[in-house]
Amino acid sequence: QVQLVESGGGLVQPGGSLRLSCAASGTIFSINDMGWYRQAPGKQRELVARITRDGSTNYADSVKGRFTVSRDNAKNTVYLQMNSLKPEDTAVYYCNADIYTSWSRWNHYWGQGTQVTVSS
Repeated sequence: QVQLVESGGGLVQPGGSLRLSCAASGTIFSINDMGWYRQAPGKQRELVARITRDGSTNYADSVKGRFTVSRDNAKNTVYLQMNSLKPEDTAVYYCNADIYTSWSRWNHYWGQGTQVTVSS
């Protein structure tokens, strides 16, 4: 019943910016960590950024200083602000969240993925 819906992907020139959003809906009691992963063709899916419920963050070295992850707990939404985009950032970006659907039951959920293409 839980669903993560992403938006904000698209085509952008090198040096440009995009903001990705991911909203969780359904039977949600609480959400712990939320994050963003990406997968380029022929490569493994990798962690881009992650944020805890109270706002602690981690970033991949390749995006540190350029990307910012944030969340709005009242809206069950996580964001990824991507600045100074590079062609090597091109990938499908996936939203991720650890969600409790009852007092004692949780699962690891994924969004559908959104394409980000950085090209001149």
